[in-house]
Amino acid sequence: MKQSAMGYSSSWLSFFGFRAFFFLSLVLLRSPPAASARVIRLPSKPDPKDAVGTARWLAGQNFWGVLSTISSDQEGAPFGNVVSFSDGLPGNGSGIPYFYLTELDPTARDALQDARSSLTLSEYPLGTCGRRDPENPSCAKLTLTGKLKLVDNSSAETEFAKNALFAKHPEMQDWPSGHNFKIFRLDIENIFLIDWFGGPKPITPAQYLQNGKNENYFLLDLLT
Repeated sequence: MKQSAMGYSSSWLSFFGFRAFFFLSLVLLRSPPAASARVIRLPSKPDPKDAVGTARWLAGQNFWGVLSTISSDQEGAPFGNVVSFSDGLPGNGSGIPYFYLTELDPTARDALQDARSSLTLSEYPLGTCGRRDPENPSCAKLTLTGKLKLVDNSSAETEFAKNALFAKHPEMQDWPSGHNFKIFRLDIENIFLIDWFGGPKPITPAQYLQNGKNENYFLLDLLT
């Protein structure tokens, strides 16, 4: 019988290895799933010919994006920040992005001085691009440009926005009250969408907002 460098036979080492593997397997099988894990089933991506549907799909399914503002701290330089957002309750989006921001963060401070902003979203985080690179035109991307406005805290729109944000981001409800988080809304003025080869698709704000259901739409002046 062969001896290892430590004096144990190869058969004993195999026995100990099997027991360690068996114990580890039991631990993994009995371990509960991570509390933060979610199973998300996405509606099918619209056909590339349906530009408006694709834009609304990206806004409705994404949980976060890059919100860019005119920096008040960097002499007007562009500043992009990863932010969470929601356009409505899951499965019933309005297309209008709402944000829960604090002035402790530069994005909110920037918007209160210069409201010009843009929100950029990608299909890639949704996991539907496969092995395609995020810059591949068939991996859709959307930029909504407009004005980032503070929503009146006493309005019905604030309640709608809070319900929409907290449904997608439950953690927000427990964020420090002392940080004075407020609801902001992006008033859309321009839409840039690429979801296939051939350049950006022409979409007006009116076309974008009128797609699907908009019962919760408070900004009818954007359609005029």
